[in-house]
Amino acid sequence: MEEPNQNDQPTLSKSARKKLAKQQRQAERKAERKSQEKERKRKDLERRRREWEEKLSSAASEEERTRMIEERKETRKERMGKRAEERGMRAERLKKAKEIGQKVVIDLEFAELMTSNEIHSLVQQVMYCYAVNGRCASPAHLWLTGCTGEMETQLQKIPGFDKWIIEKEAKSYIEALQDQKENLVYLTADAETVLNELDPMKIYIIGGLVDRNRWKGITMKKANEQGIQSARLPIGNYLKMSSSQVLTVNQVVEILLKFLQTRDWKDAFFQVIPQRKRDEGKGDAETEETGDENAEDPAELVAADEDALEVEGADNLEIEEDADDDQDIDPFVKKKQRLEKSDNDAGRAIEEETNGMRNESQ
Repeated sequence: MEEPNQNDQPTLSKSARKKLAKQQRQAERKAERKSQEKERKRKDLERRRREWEEKLSSAASEEERTRMIEERKETRKERMGKRAEERGMRAERLKKAKEIGQKVVIDLEFAELMTSNEIHSLVQQVMYCYAVNGRCASPAHLWLTGCTGEMETQLQKIPGFDKWIIEKEAKSYIEALQDQKENLVYLTADAETVLNELDPMKIYIIGGLVDRNRWKGITMKKANEQGIQSARLPIGNYLKMSSSQVLTVNQVVEILLKFLQTRDWKDAFFQVIPQRKRDEGKGDAETEETGDENAEDPAELVAADEDALEVEGADNLEIEEDADDDQDIDPFVKKKQRLEKSDNDAGRAIEEETNGMRNESQ
């Protein structure tokens, strides 16, 4: 297959320039939200440290203070043991998925068509995919193919990437899985075939391409030229998209995982697709299975899987880590709640800005 060269891109139209400017504004808002979240965590850390110090200082005697510290040590030891057990169980699930899990490939061969920032965005989505998959009771067997060049460089920068229980291939999927070519199915919005059921014998491929608007139809063309099957998600059977019709790689992966769990497409779509992107009724909208819509950096999700959520200073028991009322909530769930809130806030901000621009032009 002859790959298009990035130098062949046409000059940006007025509409494309407006879209680029909007993306830049969104990036600025994202950076601001990230800064605010960092400041919130810093203040929360200070609060917990202060509360722990006050608790220790209120001890009636030195014996009481020593008892409190020992109890704290024991509590932390139990928590660390529980986390170690959870990591072991997660590893077992992922290893079992290699044998019986639904095979899902993320095609990373489009790196040369993307900017460094777009590659970085895709790497963030891959991180999210791995974190979500690891949390599933019945995870999929994930493959990363075409891991070369800058894509491989950025992936290798992820802490713990070498320990991921996932297939990593420098080869293309067509080479790595050549003995199973008849089972390859490329998921693309341009396909005529609607994916009504997941076949455990099939290997579903998701195109890793951010900002596909520059390369419309490229995944469908690739599938046709390679002589493999293609299919599209049945989104139009259950809802219509109210704004952007682009889904990120991690959203498609999560939709597939939800369907594997529930066997219900509608439930999977409504759980994963952000509310600001969809209407509640049926429609005929199609989607493209990649994009750059992540509201926040998902690195913390992977960090949680690598047991890196320990609060700074915990070793010397200066901080009461369990001070939060929501301490028993899965940190992944809490992060996802913040992502969804951020996504909705961003949608409202974009709508307000668009309305303001319209008013100015009138």
